Amino acid sequence: MFSLDLNQPAHLYFIGIGGISMSGLTELLRSKGFTVSGSDRSRSVITDRLIANGIPVAIGQCAENIQGDIDVAIYTAAVHADNPEYAACVEKGIPLIDRAELLGQVSKTYPVSIGVSGTHGKTTTTSMIAMILLQAGLDPTVSLGGMLEAIGGNLRIGNSERFLFEACEYTNSFLKFYPTDICILNIDEDHLDFFKDLDDIRRSFRKFAERLPEGGRLIINGELPNLADFLEGLTCETVTYGLCRDGLTPETAPYTYCADGITVNEYGFPSYDLYVRGAFAGRIALSVPGVHNVSNSLAAIAEAFFRGIGIDDIRKALADFTGTERRFEVKGVREGVTVVDDYAHHPTEIRATLAAAQTYPHKSVWCVFQPHTYTRAKLLRREFVEALAAADKVVMADIYAAREVNDGTISSADLRDDLIAMGKEAYYFPTFDEITKFLLKNCVNGDLLITMGAGDIVTVGTSFLSQ
Repeated sequence: MFSLDLNQPAHLYFIGIGGISMSGLTELLRSKGFTVSGSDRSRSVITDRLIANGIPVAIGQCAENIQGDIDVAIYTAAVHADNPEYAACVEKGIPLIDRAELLGQVSKTYPVSIGVSGTHGKTTTTSMIAMILLQAGLDPTVSLGGMLEAIGGNLRIGNSERFLFEACEYTNSFLKFYPTDICILNIDEDHLDFFKDLDDIRRSFRKFAERLPEGGRLIINGELPNLADFLEGLTCETVTYGLCRDGLTPETAPYTYCADGITVNEYGFPSYDLYVRGAFAGRIALSVPGVHNVSNSLAAIAEAFFRGIGIDDIRKALADFTGTERRFEVKGVREGVTVVDDYAHHPTEIRATLAAAQTYPHKSVWCVFQPHTYTRAKLLRREFVEALAAADKVVMADIYAAREVNDGTISSADLRDDLIAMGKEAYYFPTFDEITKFLLKNCVNGDLLITMGAGDIVTVGTSFLSQ
């Protein structure tokens, strides 16, 4: 097994270098003196950026790319043994490790390693923590799963002992990381092409929490079901956070950090009173919509307090944070129709985004949804339909296959039919061009149009705005 040694920089080859996390690792390790190169199946904004920064990137993957003095090849979960470059590495005896293993080895080199995990909200919460650390002058290295304007992309290379990163549960990737601090935001049914069920997912998160060293800290959502069972036997320090609802008050809430007195302004941006161990700590105002972001911000605040950051820096950083790319991102306005793009691709995320939309100025909320993977659409079909029903009008695009093959057992037309059966106004079109034409004809001044999904549905909104 390859072992990362900062004192002996090697030549690292990235198979799938255009991925958001892979590209960040590429640039981070180059900054530490490693030779880096790689390939991707197609050109993208990310590969263009890497090339512009002097990193060799081959567009198209073939065995001929594997040559020279490559010491180790790194691959993503989307790369399998039949990939020609993977096979060439095996043939030539070049060590192969997956992306998670490399990220884990990187995390091990930092004295302070902050891993943000959860089924939803990782990118937003990691970004909030990054903004707070930057405001406090702590100069962190940051690896994101999205684009944050404040750091100029998905990676920031700092000069301190602090490494802040997203910790993804898919294929148990985060069990290869070495965090000193862990945030667990939520645990829902997802990635059921890998996990057996919700209990299996909870076991995985529990194993992640067990990776904390002596003196490490776990920050966890206090509203998780059966939290006491989840925490039983953990030896790390644990703090919880949550919202004062269902009759709870700051004095009775069983959370270390809690939010009370939540109000929402005309743009859907919430403000709230922050309480720490029952004592009022200040009024917090966010510049991102949705009550779910109150919860995300509490996790960020808990991490900031742990690192000794004062409330003034916290409040300013959170007020300055206007979101990341594809998280309720306002793309523009055309003839009075506001176009928003959002990455939501799980029923819980859809509910949160559409709840935020209800607080945003609108006549009708249009949701143009592109399901992500057949497995997720099939296993969570009822949950998807119930979540989408919160929109006034739903337009379904074809399922984005990602790593899967269509077995013909689920389609977007099926979800449309389910919505119609519930009495909802719902449509399905097989092409983005047909969707765009329909929206141009039917959206009216004052409507809010949300393109939603983890695939390429964002292009519908871009096309709508450009017509």
